[in-house]
Parts: sequence; structure tokens; C-alpha cells
Amino acid sequence: MFIYNKKEILFVRNSLGLLPGSYNSIHKIHTNQLLMKKRKTAEERKLPNMIEYSKKSKGEIVDIWRGITVAELAKVLQTNVNFVYELFLGNVSGRDTPIIDLKELHNAIRRSGRRMRIIAKPGNEEIFEDKDVFPRPPPCKSELKPRPPIVTVMGHVDHGKTTLLDALRHSHVVDQEFGGITQHIGAFSVTLDSGAKVTFLDTPGHAAFTAMRARGVNLTDIIVLVVAADDGVMEQTIECISMAQQAKVPILVAINKIDAPKANVKNAEQMLLQKGIQVESLGGDVQTVKISALKRINLEQLTEALAVQAELMEIGGDPTGPVEAVVVDSKIDPHRGRLCTVVVQRGTLKKGDVLVADTALAKVRLLKDEQGNALEEVTPGFPAEIEGWKDLPSAGELVLQVDSEKQARAVIRIREEKKDLEKQQIDKVAIGAKEEMHQKAYKERLQLKRRLGRFKLKNDGPRKPEIVDDNTLPVLHLVLKTDVDGTLEAILQTLSTYNYRECGLDIVNYGVGAVTENDFELAQAFKGVIYAFNVACPNNLQKRAESEGLPIKHHNVIYKLIDTIKQDINELLPPREVEEILGEATVLQQFFINEGRKSIPIAGCRCESGVLKKASLYRVVRNGQTVHEVK
Repeated sequence: MFIYNKKEILFVRNSLGLLPGSYNSIHKIHTNQLLMKKRKTAEERKLPNMIEYSKKSKGEIVDIWRGITVAELAKVLQTNVNFVYELFLGNVSGRDTPIIDLKELHNAIRRSGRRMRIIAKPGNEEIFEDKDVFPRPPPCKSELKPRPPIVTVMGHVDHGKTTLLDALRHSHVVDQEFGGITQHIGAFSVTLDSGAKVTFLDTPGHAAFTAMRARGVNLTDIIVLVVAADDGVMEQTIECISMAQQAKVPILVAINKIDAPKANVKNAEQMLLQKGIQVESLGGDVQTVKISALKRINLEQLTEALAVQAELMEIGGDPTGPVEAVVVDSKIDPHRGRLCTVVVQRGTLKKGDVLVADTALAKVRLLKDEQGNALEEVTPGFPAEIEGWKDLPSAGELVLQVDSEKQARAVIRIREEKKDLEKQQIDKVAIGAKEEMHQKAYKERLQLKRRLGRFKLKNDGPRKPEIVDDNTLPVLHLVLKTDVDGTLEAILQTLSTYNYRECGLDIVNYGVGAVTENDFELAQAFKGVIYAFNVACPNNLQKRAESEGLPIKHHNVIYKLIDTIKQDINELLPPREVEEILGEATVLQQFFINEGRKSIPIAGCRCESGVLKKASLYRVVRNGQTVHEVK
């Protein structure tokens, strides 16, 4: 029972807004307040360590990682496991229970009076290495089985590489090439007249496709170097020789176009000798076959030389175990999705296999050869087109087989984290260099300030921005879409050499496949140009671009695309006045003539070079300085 005087009752009743009445209302309110206070005191007695701990470590930051267990969290917080149970209000149990819910973990850390920072699990780098997949060690010689040799046909542009391959496989691919030049790296299997099977790689000879040729060299067993008898050794021929020598791949020289009117085989052999290719006719060990791919002359000798070279090398492959292959090229088909051509190096590729290429995943849905025929399996040395990629792999990537999609996703996640770490290291070096530069400037300014003594150092004003937008220079904004990844790589490599300061070049977006709505919107936002290389543009986007004045330029020959980009850059540049000297003359004598009341000076001259015209502008120069300009 509680006893109150009238003043207390009146004060409580007025403050709570109660009507006049008995003491029961006040007694009930006071009782509830005491019960709440008593309950709070019980909770404080129950968790006295939590309150003391929260006050002691208020605001401290702790490092937490995803999937941390109760025992690990207790170790990080430097307390016991029971205290961690209290932080989670009994929602977790078990020392080794991982805490998945980050929101619940965040609330528990807040109850402890601390703040959390998510980091990678300590010592997790070794786990990454264990979970990632790598190529197997080289097989023993006893495990090798005969496989077809991989032969790469290389040489300068328009020296007859594709024509030679057409003659060997009885096809007409060269007629389908735009501009008559190869712009994709092709992989296909050919059965020669002798019955032997050979996998050929056809590489482009254009200067822009250096990376494609390098991939062909690293993948091949034998290189057939095609040299035109009328042109001899050219720029890309020298580049191919250098690549083959660095990769230590045997070379077989095919001197093509021996039926040309200006053919000079001896001159071509001498040029090869000067570049380090010791041909057999000049006392060397490199086989040379004189052929005409167009008229099918001496092709049997070339195939025999290939067969002998392959037999001497004892080429073999291991058809057992997980698949190892190399991506030759990749593309996006509007009907079949993401496709890539690979050459199997080890194992046997079958439908249903799960593959990983860098950060791209595939479950093989369909296998096809170069003619579009479905394949059940692909053994080492043979090419195949794989359908079923979730992402498009880059050309030249190593393809490895894993047990399941779950393992593939884990491998991709690990590789992405490794890339992030590498990027962080690069950024750290750049940030350190920038910080060092700022510290050096600060110390120099501080020393100057101390030397001045009582004189104050003049303030430089507000801090200048790190990036200054210079809108005075013209910029060509472009969106680039190509048919295959290899061509995209070649064009980007060519554009990366651009360094003209008077006009900028900004690649807004690039990719493989047809022009999309996103490409259109980006080009429209930046007022740029869309360059579509051998890909289609939907009719609705084409009509919209015509109505809104957005240029979409289609090309199917790479050097014409580069020329168009150069022309567009030139159109953005302002006109420049250029002086053209039409003629020069020497002044022999000066005299005056009278025209009315005026005396006009006349210079008697002798023309030394060019032509002197009446309408031209003349400049009188004496001792290197302009004295007079007149018409």
C-alpha cells in the first residue's frame, strides 16, 4: 500500500491528464513503473558482463569475415563463447556454427558496443590456391596416343594462305572472305589425299592481327610459312619468323605463286636466308616446297613434307582425364547464343562436360565441327565449336574441365577475387607514388616557408582540381561492336596506338554481337558514332538512328574501318591554313614609275623556281625577315 498526500496526488493527476477520482489510478501507474524498473534491474543482473564490456570497448572496430563461426567471433572479441550466445540473444548455438546472416551479425556487434569491418578470411589465400583448377603435369611418353598434328599457316597478307588451305580441303573459303583477306583465325580438320588427318589454323596476315598470329604460334606443332614468289619476304613474314623462333616451333616454307609473271624463287630464298631461315637449297635444314595454290601445283610434295615432319616429331596426346583445350576464337550467334571454337590438347571432350575458361562457365550442350556437323566427342588434336557458354570466353584462354557447376562457380569466384587483389596491388602502387609526390611538394613548401622567417608565404588560392575538363578539344566518341572476340581484340589494339593530342578518342563501349538498345543509348548520350564490324543492326534501331541523326557505320574489312575512323577524326579537326610556295624569284633591281601624281616602286625580278602568277600573294624576304607582303 502506498500513501500519498494531496499535493502529490494533484501533481501526478495533472501531469498525466487524469480525471479527478480515487487514488486507484495513481496507485496502478506507480506499481507498473516499479515493476518495469525491477525487471530492468533483473536483466542487468543477468548480463552484467555485457554492459561492462560495451562501456569498455565502445566504438572499437573489429575485423569480421563472411561465414565466421561462433568460436572465431569469440576469439576476435576476446571473450568467451557464452558471451557470444548472449549477444545473439540465444539465436545461435554450437561453437562451430557459421554466422551467415550479416544483418544479425551487425546487430550483435552493435550490442557489444563495437563496430565491424568485413575483410577476407585470414589465411584464405592458400585455400583459394587449393580450390582453383590448373593444368595437369605433362603426361608420360607411355600415356601418349597418336593424334593429328596442329599446323598453322602464316605469312603476309595476300600471299595465298587461305587459297592454299582451300586447295588442300577442296573448298572455296577465300571467295567468302570480305575484301579477299582473312580476318578471323580459323580451325578445321583436313583429311589429306594420303589419308592422314591434319588440324589447320588459318591466321590473318593483316598488321592488326598480331595477337591472333601469336596465339596460333603458341598452339601449333608445325608452322607452314607462305611466301609469295613475286613479293618475297614482307613485314608480316618477318614478324611470323620472329614468333616461330621465340616459340621454338619448326618451320616449313611454302613458296607460293611460282606461276606468277614476276615470280623470282631464288630472290625469295635469298631474302629468307637474310632473315635467319636456312633453306635446303642454300645448304640449310628448313624444307622448302615451291607451289602454286591456285593451280594446285606441287601440293602433294607439301603434304608429304608435312607428314614426314610430323612423323619425325612423334606427335601424341593423352585422351584420358579432364579436358584441357585452348580457345581459338569466340562469338555470339543471334540464334545459338555464345559460341567458341577450341582445339583440344588433352582429354576427351563430350556433351555434358562442365568447362571453365578464365571467369567463363560452360556446360557443353552441343559440339560441332567446322562444317556444322554434330560431334559426340572430340579427342586431342581436333577442333570443335562448343555451344552452352554462360559468358563469352576471350580468345586464347585455357579451357579446363571441372566435376560440377558448383565447383566451376567456386573456381570463378576465386579467380575474380584474385583479379581484385591484383588490381588492389596496382592501385596501391599508384596511390603510393601519388602520395610520395604530394609529400615531396609539401616538404619543399614547408622548407621555403621556414626560410622566409617572419615573411609570410603567399597563398596559392583554392586547391586546383585533380582532373581538369578541357572542352576546347574535339573528341570522337565511338561504340564498337564486332562479330568475334579476336577481331575486337585486333581493332582495340590498333586504336590503343592513337596518341594525337589535338583530337581525343573515347571508346564509350565495345563488345561482341549485334548492336543493342544499350549501345544506341550510350552513343546517343555521348553524341558518338556506332561502328558495326560484320554484325547486323535491328531494323527498329536502324530506323530510329536515321530519324534521330545518329550515325551507324557498317564495315566488313578491318583496314576500311580504321580508315573511316581516321576520316571521322579529321572531320572533327578545325581547318588549318597551310602555305604552299608556288614559285620563288630574286630581285635584280628596284626602280619607280609614275602613275598620275603617284610614284610606284617596281621590283625587277628573275623567276628562280616554280611559276609566278598575277593573282598570287607575294612576300619580300630580306636576311630571313619578311619586309613586305603584297598582291
